[in-house]
Amino acid sequence: MIDRLKSGYDAFERRWRQSAGGDLSAPGARRSALWHFHLMDHAFLRVFWSNMAQVAPGVWRSNQPDDRRLKRYRDMGIKTVLSLRGDKPSSHLALERATCARLGLTFEVASIGARRLVPADRVLHLLDLFETVERPFVMHCKSGADRAGLAAALYLMHIEGRPVEEAAKQLSMRFLHSRRGATGLLDHMLDAYAADTAKEPMPIRTWIETRYDKHALEDEYRALQAKGG
Repeated sequence: MIDRLKSGYDAFERRWRQSAGGDLSAPGARRSALWHFHLMDHAFLRVFWSNMAQVAPGVWRSNQPDDRRLKRYRDMGIKTVLSLRGDKPSSHLALERATCARLGLTFEVASIGARRLVPADRVLHLLDLFETVERPFVMHCKSGADRAGLAAALYLMHIEGRPVEEAAKQLSMRFLHSRRGATGLLDHMLDAYAADTAKEPMPIRTWIETRYDKHALEDEYRALQAKGG
């Protein structure tokens, strides 16, 4: 009974998410997207909590912004908004894209994971964006804890040339990120880079291009968890 109810709820939410991510100009579409955004994407929890911090000069990180916060970002001089949540149809994507267009903000999208690593080409796409986006810019995921932390660390290493030990501090409890559980995989990725390049330093981009293996890293981390590490 419980499994049937859960399956029904998941199917309902999936249909709503897909429809809420469509054309906002259709009758009632924006209202539906806003309801989904606040209830299912938990935007109501982020009204007074931005998890925002400066990563480097002209670079910020935060959780998913709403319309009002995007306007504040524009007013503080932000030029570009970089979503790390991918481009699958969703209420947050449709609303954010429309609001950025209205406010004159450039909107960019990358896709990285919080509990799974992504293929090398997605990481390299993010590094490419770091090189080309107009600053000041803000990058964000849903909560601003995990994906935003990994992206901020990658930015510091790739653009600012900071050591991995310093960059890895972007993944911390200060932003509600935990090394335990599934999200600790992101820390494991940076730990692997640090260990692999300790004797022979290598830029993070080169490591991603030549040695990064998402499946191997995921298997290693599962083995560590099984051992209680």
